[in-house]
Amino acid sequence: MKAARVTRVARAPRPSDGHPPQGGWGLSGVSVRYGHHLALVGVTLRAVPGRITAVVGGDGAGKTTLLRCAAGALAPSSGQVSVPGIHQIGYLSPSGGIYPDLTVEENLSFRAAAFGLPPARARARVAEHLDRTGLTAAHARLAGDLSGGMRKKLGVIAAMLPGPALLVLDEPTTGVDPVSRADLWWLIAQAAAGGAAVLFSTTYLDEAQRAAHVLVLDAGRPLASGTPAEIAAAMPGVIRAHGPGRHPPSGGPPVAPLAECASVTRTFGPVVAVDHVDLRVSPGEVVGLLGANGAGKTTLIRMLLGLLRTSSGQVRLFGQPPSRLTRRRIGYVPQGLGLYDDLTVAQNLEFARAVFGAAVPPAPELPAALRPFADTEVGELPLGVSRRVAFTQALAHRPDLLILDEPTSGVDPLARARLWETIHDAAEAGAGVIVTTHYMEEAEECTRLVVMAAGRVVAEGTSAGIVGDRRTVVVDSADWPAALRLIEAAGLRATLTGTTLRVPGVAPATVERALAGVPGAVPALHEEAASLEERFFELAAAPS
Repeated sequence: MKAARVTRVARAPRPSDGHPPQGGWGLSGVSVRYGHHLALVGVTLRAVPGRITAVVGGDGAGKTTLLRCAAGALAPSSGQVSVPGIHQIGYLSPSGGIYPDLTVEENLSFRAAAFGLPPARARARVAEHLDRTGLTAAHARLAGDLSGGMRKKLGVIAAMLPGPALLVLDEPTTGVDPVSRADLWWLIAQAAAGGAAVLFSTTYLDEAQRAAHVLVLDAGRPLASGTPAEIAAAMPGVIRAHGPGRHPPSGGPPVAPLAECASVTRTFGPVVAVDHVDLRVSPGEVVGLLGANGAGKTTLIRMLLGLLRTSSGQVRLFGQPPSRLTRRRIGYVPQGLGLYDDLTVAQNLEFARAVFGAAVPPAPELPAALRPFADTEVGELPLGVSRRVAFTQALAHRPDLLILDEPTSGVDPLARARLWETIHDAAEAGAGVIVTTHYMEEAEECTRLVVMAAGRVVAEGTSAGIVGDRRTVVVDSADWPAALRLIEAAGLRATLTGTTLRVPGVAPATVERALAGVPGAVPALHEEAASLEERFFELAAAPS
């Protein structure tokens, strides 16, 4: 008996009357081909109204192609896509879709007109969203002058203006500091609470844990699909490269610090960027430096590197002030990676060896993962490979101190795990490491954390020590949007994780009183230990 043949017909996205098909908007058996390259292969995904769905993967995984199909911007080569009408779709592209030479208000007014919103309604929605996100004071500023976090918020607001049935967000939080990211997640939760189906992409699986459903992509193919708990069970090595929380080195006599700041202060005119900071980094330590944008992290790093003088206090590297001599013992990976795009991988490494002089031991051969790219210009490399090259360059002269400024931003989970293995290998070989990160899951890879706010150190210690006995109330409600509205009406702040709400820093009785008006079944409440992220927000909001 012959097997049945299934013929897949390429179909453009099908707009509907605003009512989603059974199971929600989304893709069914979708493949996308660019010439001989398959960008997506047989992907099925549903975005359900009132729920947040995450797509996780690194560069080249197919996330942007999938989201463009879901937004109705790209017709698949085969399979089907179900989407609402074009005016019912809110879309944030990787570039943000913001015009830098228009003001905040002009950008939003232009987007409102493009969606066909009546002028009166457009003005009301623009004013409402600016007020709710704290951007009212920046309404007349050029978008190009905004911080990265503010630009991302502006892009999400623009996508939300029409009150879309489907909100599609391509990496809305990548490269954004924790405080701005919390604001973005509040916006996303508000959209879902209003009934929108939210579909977003990310390279971070800890971000995906906020979603109700997760799809993991690799090279255009689905690796796993399910709830965050199901993904964590199926792919534990991807969720976390190491166990939660690293223990600091123990045993042996005290050793002299590799780097030390003693009451260091730096001012720029009337602005105090770093305010009497004390910091020590010893051999074998991985010290995580946490803080929102403007907390003083980069200024502190520049003083450690000797690129910026202190206004007061002392910086000592290897027991002496920063100098060209101490610089030879430091490996540095800046946010911009410090590579030359028009040189090949091999030429970049050769240049770095020449800079550090003939006295430096010759660098080992290229790691096996980089050998295929030896003759490729860095500007042509995927981000994960570029970061691997930057790490190799920083380690080539066998430094005693590594300073890494957001070294894994935008890298896929597997590549990030490999980079963290490199960091810990360097520490276990005796190097000290200072690393900044915006992601709390990565912060828990550090042996010790230093949290900065408004230029000061507001907490220091292990992740468990910083969290201490702080607790969070967890709310399980069949009608979580109604519960969220009541919690916020009571002046409390809640975060959405899947379909549960977390309310940190208050007693269960306070939340219970706020939820007295929830219709239907009484929400279930219980307490859990606060997360490091929740404790961080508390510290960042009220520096001591």
